[in-house]
Amino acid sequence: MNNRNHRKITISTHSNPHDWRIPVALLLTGQALSLIGSSIVQYAVFWYLVMQTDSGATMTVAMLCACVPQAVVSLFGGAWADRWNKKALIILPDALIAAVTVMLSLSIARRIAGLALFFVVLAIRSAGAGVQSPAVQSFLPQITPESKLLRVNSINGTIQSVNLIAAPAIAAVLVNVMPLWAILYVDVTTAVVGIAFVALIRVRRTRDAEVGSERGADSVFADMRTGLRYAWRYPRIRSVLIAYAFVCFINIAPMNLTLILMNRGFTGQQLDLGFTVLSTAADKLAANEMAWSVGMVIGGALLATVGARVFHNNMVLLACAFIGMGVCTAGLGLSPTLLVYLFVDFLVGLCTSLGSSPTFTLLQHESTPDMRGRVFGLLTTFSGFGTPLGMLVFGPLADVVDVRVIFVVGGVLTIPFGIWLLRVDRRWAAVSR
Repeated sequence: MNNRNHRKITISTHSNPHDWRIPVALLLTGQALSLIGSSIVQYAVFWYLVMQTDSGATMTVAMLCACVPQAVVSLFGGAWADRWNKKALIILPDALIAAVTVMLSLSIARRIAGLALFFVVLAIRSAGAGVQSPAVQSFLPQITPESKLLRVNSINGTIQSVNLIAAPAIAAVLVNVMPLWAILYVDVTTAVVGIAFVALIRVRRTRDAEVGSERGADSVFADMRTGLRYAWRYPRIRSVLIAYAFVCFINIAPMNLTLILMNRGFTGQQLDLGFTVLSTAADKLAANEMAWSVGMVIGGALLATVGARVFHNNMVLLACAFIGMGVCTAGLGLSPTLLVYLFVDFLVGLCTSLGSSPTFTLLQHESTPDMRGRVFGLLTTFSGFGTPLGMLVFGPLADVVDVRVIFVVGGVLTIPFGIWLLRVDRRWAAVSR
């Protein structure tokens, strides 16, 4: 995009060219602490509900409460991020989530917490993420040089991938030694520390930002419509949003069935890894999560270290990641042994990680500062609805057909979206010459 009207945000440490690293480090550290605390508590709450109710219906409602509000609120959150103070939109959701978490903790300690309260708290936590996520993604380009965005996004992705490994392990330990009401204060503590880190970031508000904050709330829906029209006007932004949504539906959603695939497909198989033997169902399910998470971590680390020097076209990298995800997802359904399955699962995590950071970087590059929040709100909404809708289709289908078929079909249907993005990039390159 050649006609970008970038709004200048001046960091208070402007005199030193390396000082962009300070606010970026503060933001990423604050978000990492908030994320690990929230994830630990989320795991603990879900496990508590499983142990207390042993009800599939309860878990379905809990899952919807944890996903759908974020998808809905992100539409508003994106518009707010373009109009109001992004720091405040990052800090306030953490403060609200900490407050309702304290309320839930006190209720559990007094033995007056019913299922309805758990669902309400999960929904509020999800809604808070719907406000915070677009604000973070639109705030990063304001404090990061454009040439460093892929690296910073990759570091952020690596942090989130490490969280996928650390959070369930920490939660498992805490659940065995602490009551749930006490575990909830882990999230409260990390939220407070995370808020303090983000509060230390100093940016000067510009006239454009001040004008945006003075506009009335009645224009939020108009802003949302403007954001949708803006995203649809630019082929690269439009194609990424559409492809991302469909991949979440046909690929990411079935990946939630890997536990069923492992349980049904490799019952009776043992795998000696040298340092341990995978024999029980619990061992195999843990190995399944570990293989995917390690792939995510390594993919993020590769992009953070050498990615910016090697990969210069984020659209091509995203397209190749989608193609790789499709091939590997189909490979999960075709894996003949547990060892092959775990290796392919590692590759799925690697490809998923290689696709996440380029998506964020591309949208940050392609959208103007006053539209970034709405663009990322759309991305969160599309992906947020795509995964639950996919589960509503593929979850019941897994009880009717061989679950391996779902993985093969989902993987094969993912590949055309990668090819489509390559064609979009090729057409854009030809027009821009």
